[in-house]
Amino acid sequence: MLEGMRKASQNWFGRAVMAVLMGFIILSFAIWGIGDIFRGFGTGTVASVGSQEITSEQMRFAYQTQLQRLQQQYRRAITNDQARAMGFDRQVLGRLIAEASLDQRVKTLGLAMSNSDIAKAIQSDPNFAGLTGKFDVARFNEILRDNGLNEQSFVREQRKVYLRQELSESLIGGLEAPKSYVETIHRYRYETRAIEYAVLPETAAGEIEAPSTETLQAFYDLRKSSFRAEEFRKIVLLAVTPSSVADPSKISDADARVRYDRVKGEKYGTPEKRHLQQIVFPTEDEAKAASQKIKGGEGFMAVAAERKLTEADVDLGTISRGEVIDPAVAEAGFALAAGAVSEPIKGQFGYVLVRAESVTPESVQSFADVAADLKKDIALERARSEASNIRDKVEDERTSGKSLADAAAAVGFQTSIIDGVTANGIGRDGQPVANLPERDALLKAVFASDIGVDNDTISGRDGTYVWFEVTSIDPARERSLDEVKAEVERAWREDEIVKRLVAKGDELVEKVKGGADFEAVMKEAGFEVQQASDVKRIGTTSVSPGVVVRAFALPVGGVGAAAGEGLSRVIMKVNDSVVPEFDADAEVMKQVSEQLRAGLAEELLSQYILKLQNDLGVKINDAAYRIAIGAADPNGLF
Repeated sequence: MLEGMRKASQNWFGRAVMAVLMGFIILSFAIWGIGDIFRGFGTGTVASVGSQEITSEQMRFAYQTQLQRLQQQYRRAITNDQARAMGFDRQVLGRLIAEASLDQRVKTLGLAMSNSDIAKAIQSDPNFAGLTGKFDVARFNEILRDNGLNEQSFVREQRKVYLRQELSESLIGGLEAPKSYVETIHRYRYETRAIEYAVLPETAAGEIEAPSTETLQAFYDLRKSSFRAEEFRKIVLLAVTPSSVADPSKISDADARVRYDRVKGEKYGTPEKRHLQQIVFPTEDEAKAASQKIKGGEGFMAVAAERKLTEADVDLGTISRGEVIDPAVAEAGFALAAGAVSEPIKGQFGYVLVRAESVTPESVQSFADVAADLKKDIALERARSEASNIRDKVEDERTSGKSLADAAAAVGFQTSIIDGVTANGIGRDGQPVANLPERDALLKAVFASDIGVDNDTISGRDGTYVWFEVTSIDPARERSLDEVKAEVERAWREDEIVKRLVAKGDELVEKVKGGADFEAVMKEAGFEVQQASDVKRIGTTSVSPGVVVRAFALPVGGVGAAAGEGLSRVIMKVNDSVVPEFDADAEVMKQVSEQLRAGLAEELLSQYILKLQNDLGVKINDAAYRIAIGAADPNGLF
């Protein structure tokens, strides 16, 4: 059993289980962050799977922990609303439900893991290995302590993880991707076709005479919906943004200097960096002996080589002081001159000799160079508060019965007028309306409103406030032919060109199919024949995508036509098809096979978990669920 679990964490199967089944669960501590999600359960129940309950506290902690991980991954703040819009909360709940389903199946089957087996599994986890590569009790305790865990809770939850893996391995442990699947993908990716082709340009359609009124009317009648006028709304708009309120000229040099002293190293310069190397020794005596060798003239890397260490093993890279994990190494390394080696120091993982290979000094822009930027930043920050005050004043003016234009004037602002805009933000000139504040939210609100309605203020995330009034509405309508005659005539002409080129192309194709030589037929018709010997389904740029699709739909020797660039038509003949020999042992094919097996495992596991949930029964308490994730509660709790 232990061997199976070890394989599960090292091969494709383990990755599939982690990616699909547990999702966020791994054999270290990334899932839990800095706390144990299984302590301090509340009494509320978010969901039940058979006889097992998922508590509100369990859901809340799992959701918040995974949200923190998501923020770390994208390196930016992600609000609850944004996370829920991505379905992140449902993913976390789905994972908890899947775990509960598997835990109950494990219990039903009587699967168990002895204390000795769980101990061996944890001892073999590389996360807890010390300098010797073996399990280090001190490191184990240190990691648990840093993550706010105790040994009992960690062992209890790891036992569940291993048993879920064991159950899953019984389903997909021996799963292999069918060879025919892999060969099909190989052919799709690497088959190359050689074609000869000729392009029929727009001019090959000949002179297109102006259509009669009857012809144009008939064309228009069949396509009236394509020429409808969209609904336009005229709006009065007021936007108060931090940038419109900010006044950098009011920021003093003293205030800017204070900000500069605080952020200059981070924002306006680069910190001192050093290229550091280190050799770690298990004992102080060994470190001292090596230090004496270096002082005696032996090279730093020569000492490392004696310990069978390569340059990659000892190199920390060019890093700043804050990027050095071990504080003792940072202190010693950044006190050295370039090329110097430290005395033996006591680090986190043993006794260390540190070498400063090179030094890149700190570089900071002067205050004079960045003063304008500093004042602008400070002004924007202060303007957010001022924008909020202006919002309150505008609201007071509107409450008194003033129009939006009068309310704006009363606080020193002016409204703007958008003469007409569609729900997609297009103006009457057919172009997108520029500089619409909070564009998506504004357009949605405008087309949900009406003339004379007192609309809610739209608040932006950066301190922007937007007010609007709908002053007129031009409903969507069918436009007469006279209104859109130029557009209809242009569309008719393009349609006529395509028809003529298709007919001409079909005529040429039939000649070649009848036994005539492709090149001779094309030259006789006045079209240049070109060659393309590198046509692949993926990555071909020598011909258009439509030609690629058609080239692979035809048999070798087949002749056909396809749409070219613009309105052009391409006539082609497939002369050859080459598929490289399939080698299942090639690295790229091994990767394809792994991906296919992972996909098949995902589908099989998903179906199995769905069956378990259907058999056990899943119930979700929506109110408790919404409270647990901090969503708006229908009873007004949030």
